[in-house]
Amino acid sequence: MSENVEQLQELANRSSRSMVAVIDAVTQRGGFKGEELSTIGQLRDQCIAVIQLCEQMTQDDAMEVEDEAPAEDVVAE
Repeated sequence: MSENVEQLQELANRSSRSMVAVIDAVTQRGGFKGEELSTIGQLRDQCIAVIQLCEQMTQDDAMEVEDEAPAEDVVAE
């Protein structure tokens, strides 16, 4: 993965986590009007989807690195 894509992935992950935390805090304090809740819920769901996608990409990258690592020589006895 290119450096720019990695930076974008990290930024998207951090931003989405921060947005979820803000939404949860403001909701808990009663900071949204009833008619806003649907939109806020959709935004939170989108952020959760971005977080899950970033985590999956990180796991996929780790698996690729493991697959590319040279296998140790196995000596048969």
